[in-house]
Amino acid sequence: MRIIKIALLPICFVMLTGCASGYKMISPESITYVSNDVSDNITLAYKYDLLQKKYAKRELKKGVKLLAVKITNNSEKDLTFGKDIKLTYEDGKDILVMESMNAFKTLKQSTVSYLWYLLLTPVNLYTTKTTNGFQQETSSTPIGLLIGPGLAIGNMITSGSANKKFKTELLQYNVNGSLIGKGKTVYGLIPIRTTSFEAIKLKVE
Repeated sequence: MRIIKIALLPICFVMLTGCASGYKMISPESITYVSNDVSDNITLAYKYDLLQKKYAKRELKKGVKLLAVKITNNSEKDLTFGKDIKLTYEDGKDILVMESMNAFKTLKQSTVSYLWYLLLTPVNLYTTKTTNGFQQETSSTPIGLLIGPGLAIGNMITSGSANKKFKTELLQYNVNGSLIGKGKTVYGLIPIRTTSFEAIKLKVE
């Protein structure tokens, strides 16, 4: 008879709760927008609740929300977002729009944090062989040499790849300072400092 002894519970726990997550592209053009506002022939459509998994948890922890927006300029002049067009809450208070790179640094996954998986390196699998209730031999297998570095490297690669996609999309859809020509529609991702899901209004100056 063989008896196997190993600290499986802690390993299973960290694998289920501490793993890196991927990044699902948002693609603002493909979103179905349900919230909107119109001011001076400028139409704003927007949507909260875009990020998933680790990034959604970072949003909650850091007090940041990412908005997808669709802005259509039906006026007779070109307008610049952030100068001629601004976002406010219903009470008229201006919304603090973050710089895209600042938002990325705030919400990204910490790649180096997954090095702590190396603490699993000393884990051994102990196998005890018994016959008729009498212990005969106990052997150990250093499975931590595979599990520790494997989890560390795998999670670092996953988080690094996800962060790269997240950064690329944030910069691609950065509308701060963008010129919105008359008759044109632009799509963007706008990070804002807030912990709520308040209604958003356009302010055209």
